[in-house]
Amino acid sequence: MLTIGTTLAIFLILGISSLALFWAKKIGLPHTVLLVLIGIGLGLLTHFEIFSFFSEFHLTPELLFYLLLPTLIFESAYHMNVRKLVSDSGIVLILSIGSFLLSAGIIAVALHFMLGLIGIVIPLSITLLFGALISATDPVAVLALFKEYGVPSRLSLIFEGESLFNDATAVALFLIILEAINSGGVSVVTSLEGALTFASMLIGGVVFGLIVGGFFAMLVGIVRENEIASITLTIVLAHITFIMAELISETGVIFVSSIISTTVASLLMGNYGRAKIHPKAEEFVSKLWEQLAFMANSIIFILIGILMVQAPILEPLMLTSTLIAVAVVASARAISIYPPVFLYNIFQKGADKIPSAWQHLLAWGSLRGALAVTMVLLIPEELSVPGWTLDISPRNFLLALTVGCIATTLFVKATTIRNMIRHFKLDSLTEIEEVEYQEAQALMHHKVTSQLAVYLERGYIDADIADELLKEHAAAFKKASKNVALLSDERRNDLAFRVLRIFAIGIEKRYLKALYHHNEVTETVYRRIWGKLQLQLEAVEEGNLTPDVSIHADARDVFEHLASWIKRITGKKEINTTFKNKYMYYRAQTIISRKVLKEITLLKLVSSSIFTSAAVVHVTDLYTTFKQNSEQKLIDLASDNQDEARVLAENLAEHSVHTIEENVLNDIFKQELVTQKLYIALNEEISKTT
Repeated sequence: MLTIGTTLAIFLILGISSLALFWAKKIGLPHTVLLVLIGIGLGLLTHFEIFSFFSEFHLTPELLFYLLLPTLIFESAYHMNVRKLVSDSGIVLILSIGSFLLSAGIIAVALHFMLGLIGIVIPLSITLLFGALISATDPVAVLALFKEYGVPSRLSLIFEGESLFNDATAVALFLIILEAINSGGVSVVTSLEGALTFASMLIGGVVFGLIVGGFFAMLVGIVRENEIASITLTIVLAHITFIMAELISETGVIFVSSIISTTVASLLMGNYGRAKIHPKAEEFVSKLWEQLAFMANSIIFILIGILMVQAPILEPLMLTSTLIAVAVVASARAISIYPPVFLYNIFQKGADKIPSAWQHLLAWGSLRGALAVTMVLLIPEELSVPGWTLDISPRNFLLALTVGCIATTLFVKATTIRNMIRHFKLDSLTEIEEVEYQEAQALMHHKVTSQLAVYLERGYIDADIADELLKEHAAAFKKASKNVALLSDERRNDLAFRVLRIFAIGIEKRYLKALYHHNEVTETVYRRIWGKLQLQLEAVEEGNLTPDVSIHADARDVFEHLASWIKRITGKKEINTTFKNKYMYYRAQTIISRKVLKEITLLKLVSSSIFTSAAVVHVTDLYTTFKQNSEQKLIDLASDNQDEARVLAENLAEHSVHTIEENVLNDIFKQELVTQKLYIALNEEISKTT
C-alpha cells in the first residue's frame, strides 16, 4: 500500500542514489556497491523513530516482478544487438542453461553434505531451491565497469546475454522445485512434470514474446509520427508482456516464462521495431530507458542493503552456514565455467574461442542480485518441509544465506573486478582503436587551431592568449600525426583505409536517418540500406576491406527473416510500391554517397599528416563508383517509368521543401522570433501539406 511514508522513502532513495553517482566516483567504489552500503546505513537508521518510514518501503515479489524487473529486462534487451547475440548464441546458451543447471546441482548437493558434516541437517529439497535461486547472475556492477573501461563488446554481450537468459532458467527451475515441495516432495513423476513445465516455459516464452513484440512493433509503426505515443508503447510493451505471461501461467493450462517473453519481445522491438520509431524519438527512447533502469537499480540495491540489516545473518548458526554457502557458490561457479567453456572452445576456431582471461572474469564476476532475493520472498513463511528441524523457518534460513552471498559478491568480487580488468589488460586499445584515437586527436587539434585563427581574426580572444593556445594545439596535432606515422607504410595504409571506411559508413548512416526522418525513404528502403551498411561495417571491423556491398541481410537477421516469412505466408504485399522503393533506394544511395565524398574532401586538407593519401584516394574512388552506379540506375529506372518517376520526383521535392521549412521554423522559434502559439500553428500548416 502506498502511504506518505512509502512515497517519501521512494523519492529520498532516488535522490540519494543520484548523489551516490558522484560519491562512488570520488571514493572509487562501484555505484551499486555504494548503494548497498547506503541501504545498510538506512536500515540501521530505521531503528530511530524519525527514520522509521524507510522500513515501510521494502522489496516484495510484486514490486520486483511487475514493476522493476520488466524495466531492467527491456532496457538490457532493447539495446542488445541481436546479430551479435546470434553469433554468440552457442556460448550464451551454454552459460545460461547448461552452466546454470550444473551450478545449481553442485550447490544443492555440496551444501546439503557440507552442512550435514557439521551437524546442520538441511533437506536436499531446500538446498535445491537455494541452488536454483542463487545461480542466477546480476552483472549490473560488472557491466558498469566494463562500460567505463571499454572492455571488448563481445565479453559484455556474453555477460549480459547469460544474465538475461539464466534469469528465466532460474525462475522456471525455482518455481518447479517449489511446486514439487508443496506437492509432497520430489519424485519421478514430479520430475517428469517439472521437465515438461520447464520446456513449456522456455518455448512458450519465446513464442509469446514474438507475438506480443510483433504486435507492438506494428502499433509503433502506426503511431510513428507521434513520438509520445511511440515512447509510451515501449513502456507498455515491457510490462504488459511480463504480466500477461504471468496470467497465462496462472491458468495452469500452459506455462509461459514471463522473463523469456519480455526478453524476446524487447529484443524484437530493439532490433526490428526500432526502425518503426521516428528517428526524432529514437534517441529519447534510449535515454528514457537508461533513466528508468537507473532508477530501478537504485531502488533495488538500496532495498537490498536495508534487507541485509533485517536478515538474521549474524546469528551463530546462520553465520557458519552462510560462510560455507559462499565458498560452495564460488566453487560451483568456477566448475560451471571452466569445463563447459573448455569444451566449447574445442569446436571453435581462432577469434571465436573464449580467451582464458575472459573465463577468469566470467568465473569471478558472477554477482548475485535482486532476483535471488525476490525468489526467496516467493517462498511461503509457513512452508512445511519433511525433515526440517531448525528453529528458523526454511524461508528465513534461505533469505539469510542469499543475502550473505549477495553481500560477499558485491563487497569482494565487484570491488576487485576493476583490478582484474587492468591485470588482464582488457581495457587496452586494439591496433585499430589506437589509430582511431591518434587520428581523432589530430583532427580535433587541427579543428581547434583553425577555429582559434578565426576567433583571433574576429577579435574574440587576445593575440597573446591565441598565440599560446595555437602553439599548444599545433604541438598536440604534430604529436598525434607523428604517432600515426610510426606505423609501417603498408600497415598504416591498411588501418587508415579501415578507419576511413568506418568513418564513411557512419556518415552514410547519419544521412540515411535524416532521409527517413523526412519521409524521403520508406521503411522498407531504410531497412534494406541500413542492413547493408551494418554488414559492411562488421566486415570492415573484422578486417575484410572488400565486403560484398550487395548483401543487405544474412542468417543473423532473425527478426527480418521472420517478418519476411510472415508476409509471404499471409500473402501480404506492398501494393504499387516496387517502383517507388527502387527509385527511393537508388536516390538515397546517390545522396549518401555524395555526402560521404563531400566530407572526405574536407579531410584532404589534413590527410597528408593524418590519413595516408592512398587511403583517402581509395575511399574517394570507392564512393565515386557507388555514386555513379546509383545515379545510372536511377536514370535508367526513370527513363523506363517516366510518368511514375515524374510524380515521385515532385513528391520527394515537396518533402525536401518541407524539410527546409521545418528547419527554418525550428531556428526562428529557438531565436524567439515566433511565439509558441505561432510555432504550433505554422507546424500544423506544414504537416497538412506533407
